[in-house]
Amino acid sequence: MIVFPFTAVLGQEELKHCLVVCAIDPGVSGVLAVGDRGTAKTTTVRALGALLERAGAQMPVAELPLGASEDRVLGSLDIDRALRGEVAFAPGILSDAHGGFLYIDEVNLLDDYLVDILLDVAASGVNRVERDGIGYTHPARFVLVGSGNPEEGELRPQLEDRFGLATFVRTIADAQTRLAIVRRRLSFESDPEKFEREWLDVEHRLADRLLAARDGLENVQIPEVVLRQIVDICVESGAVGHRAELVLTRAARATAAFGGRHQVTHTDVALAAIPALRHRTPRQLAETPTAPAARVKLATARVLGLAG
Repeated sequence: MIVFPFTAVLGQEELKHCLVVCAIDPGVSGVLAVGDRGTAKTTTVRALGALLERAGAQMPVAELPLGASEDRVLGSLDIDRALRGEVAFAPGILSDAHGGFLYIDEVNLLDDYLVDILLDVAASGVNRVERDGIGYTHPARFVLVGSGNPEEGELRPQLEDRFGLATFVRTIADAQTRLAIVRRRLSFESDPEKFEREWLDVEHRLADRLLAARDGLENVQIPEVVLRQIVDICVESGAVGHRAELVLTRAARATAAFGGRHQVTHTDVALAAIPALRHRTPRQLAETPTAPAARVKLATARVLGLAG
């Protein structure tokens, strides 16, 4: 099945950048995309999967639907083989996601028992299953990607913290951009094969750039002064937990690698700071939902000397 090309998605640049950062360094841990319905969140994630497959990156995108059973998520006894007298394990969604992305649409509506499972597996990187008298263990390391509308339910803080980056996806107000989105979508639906061909060169260029960044990531240096500034940004913005510094450091390094640089710069840190810290900076009473991001932006400007 042909999916809408990643590079053809208009107007969601922060979400796209966050996904690319996690593809370069899965250690960033994931992306939480919250905001308005109908803003191409699911389309963008699926498009990334197709791009990675085209690039040969071997990072599958497995989707976890709401209402999925525990057996479907964890895996269970293989019934077909059991009927033949064999005892075997049928892998579940967590096995499908190993080494790639686990995508959950409407993650804020996920059942608590599945949230508990995800927290346990995300922390250990291992899925342990005891079912029908058999035990099975397999590695389950994945980049967690979730999307949802906060008006429909809150996300548990423990799960929110597992997402390395967070982005707020808004409805685009610019009429010309909205018109371009409609035209692209209609063109895609009219002739998916032709539309895919038209974007193939751009997709290949991005795929090559992404793979080069993955290969060069370990060679990207982080100067001591920049590392101290990252810590200062986390402190000044009020970020909760020490995962904040680690995620910001990794995201800034991946951003530098994507830019073809061998050293993290202030620009890389500034670009990574808001998605890395906005969901780790508590909202105060009577503050708007955008206040934590504004506080991170201000702290970043002060620490990096960009204010004024």
